[in-house]
Amino acid sequence: MGVTVALLRYGSGMPHYRLARLQKSLGVPLPESTQWEVMKPLFQQAQPIFEQLIAQAANSPLIHQDDTTMRILDLRRPGSATATQMDPKRKGTFTSNLLAYVESRPVALYFTGWQHAGENLGEVLGRRSANLEPPIQMCDALARNMSLEFETALAHCLSHGRREFVTVAPSFPNECRQVLESIGEVYRVDTQAKEQELNPEQRLVHHQSYSQPVMEQLKAWMHEQMDSKKVEPNSGLGQAIAYMLKHWEPLTLFLRKAGAPLDNNRCEQALKMAILHRKNSLSYKTLNGARTGDLFMSLIHTCRLNGINPFEYLLAIATHADAVKLVPQAWLPWNYPKSGTTPDTG
Repeated sequence: MGVTVALLRYGSGMPHYRLARLQKSLGVPLPESTQWEVMKPLFQQAQPIFEQLIAQAANSPLIHQDDTTMRILDLRRPGSATATQMDPKRKGTFTSNLLAYVESRPVALYFTGWQHAGENLGEVLGRRSANLEPPIQMCDALARNMSLEFETALAHCLSHGRREFVTVAPSFPNECRQVLESIGEVYRVDTQAKEQELNPEQRLVHHQSYSQPVMEQLKAWMHEQMDSKKVEPNSGLGQAIAYMLKHWEPLTLFLRKAGAPLDNNRCEQALKMAILHRKNSLSYKTLNGARTGDLFMSLIHTCRLNGINPFEYLLAIATHADAVKLVPQAWLPWNYPKSGTTPDTG
């Protein structure tokens, strides 16, 4: 029962009160408080696996990151135990997603609280092996995405830069076409690299051969627009160009470093799980509830990214609690089927 509740609640975004209503209509009442009780053992059993995921993701060569606002009611109630722990300078709470890779396998990690994405990234990188080179950090240009404690190879989302021009295209169709067609050519080159199954080094050479001339020409064109005053700096087009030029180095890291992605789209897609929760439930009630959601969302979405059935995976954890506690690293989503203990759900 705990597996089904966790999957409906955090994998499909069904609030507890809706699930309680559904259960009542089926003639098997399951109040909201009872739902928490049946999920609690599974949360405790899965906690060591979540810690292993974080520890291994810390050594990823590439980490995507983004966050979205998320309300935690107890943090907004004056006098509550958790509210008094919060830095009074903080103005909101967030859910961050860090998308990392463990031996090329994607891992989605969710963290909800008053920390920004950059601070959560810093805590994860605190577990990184000292002998590894700094990872590639893919994010947008918000200052809160930066980690002040650890060095990274910073990459910004080219798709985000493109959206700046899509927004103002109705007002500046000819100028924006120049930019959008250039960026479109870069994505075409990247698609070629995927179709040809190029490794990271080969992909880098491919982009340097075909994308770099396009991007250099685009940069020269944008400088000409601004330097010759063909574009008003305070206009929508001027601001879009200024954004691209200001962040040109991280926006074009894919031309200098093997493995650097073009955009942060995969991380933005992963955040939709948290956004679905916010849309349907509006908030978390407590910080403990937020941490419960983080764990289950992390395990469920990591399963989906790796083509693993999350129901079967959570059921395996629930039915082999002692084995999980003994060797949690053997129960990562891509490891557990090898043990031969995948439950027969037929």
